[in-house]
Amino acid sequence: VNVYVKVFTNSPFLVCMDLSLSEEEEVIDPKYTWIGPDGKKLEGRMDVDLKETGKLMVRGFKESMSGAYTCTLSHKIIETTTRGEREKSETYKFMVYAYREADHAYQVFVRFTTKECQLAANHHFFEELKKILNNIISDLTCHIVEASYKCHSVRIPKQGLLHELFVSFQVNPFAPGWEEACHRIPYDCEDVTNRRVREARERIGEFFSKQTYALKHRFRTVPVIHYVDNSFSVIRLDSCRPGFGKDNLTHQSCTGCCVVCDPGTYSPNNDVTCQICPRLRVKKYGARSC
Repeated sequence: VNVYVKVFTNSPFLVCMDLSLSEEEEVIDPKYTWIGPDGKKLEGRMDVDLKETGKLMVRGFKESMSGAYTCTLSHKIIETTTRGEREKSETYKFMVYAYREADHAYQVFVRFTTKECQLAANHHFFEELKKILNNIISDLTCHIVEASYKCHSVRIPKQGLLHELFVSFQVNPFAPGWEEACHRIPYDCEDVTNRRVREARERIGEFFSKQTYALKHRFRTVPVIHYVDNSFSVIRLDSCRPGFGKDNLTHQSCTGCCVVCDPGTYSPNNDVTCQICPRLRVKKYGARSC
């Protein structure tokens, strides 16, 4: 059974029993033995909550705690006819993985009509647009990165040939100071950054929607460079923290998660893929280097 635990939270209780056995009326003299990923018994450890009924919870889960948790249930079976006793045991294995929420950023595409592609004002307009957008989201410790534009000639039915600036940029939650914003709630840092960048995306979307209203209701003369109505579009980009990655085939029940890298793999950056270590030196979960 695969179990996924968000880092720094408590795991769900792992039950040392299968469904068929749990539906029986009684289990006589049950004894439970839990073995952790390090091959040692878990009884008496401070970072686990082990119940008399064999249920196990792991507290404050970290990537290093990932791995196989095995429980052996031993119990007696009493033969009613002969009054004889015999011992029976079953073993249950749980693969427990630490995971994080993916960090979100947003790739934005927007278009502006311009008089001509060689217009000197195009570049100045682009630089001013970046300043305006950064000001809108600066209090969220988000910023605009990887901004660029290209000018193309576009033939539009019934309007002839127009020139348009195709602008793209990324709304990123890691502007200078973002780490300080996480210090108050370090364990939910992804939740905090994702909430901030989502609000930043909404503010920018509202800014461009207001451009349409302004063109229709406030300007007597349309500016030389102006927003193309309904050209605003957004794609969400996900990234994982070092030591984590996405694997939708192996972890089908946690496809949106950044799951801890398995032994033999590593992730040194904010990519979404755990890379295979060719030297096979990595024997731990969550490796950031080979």
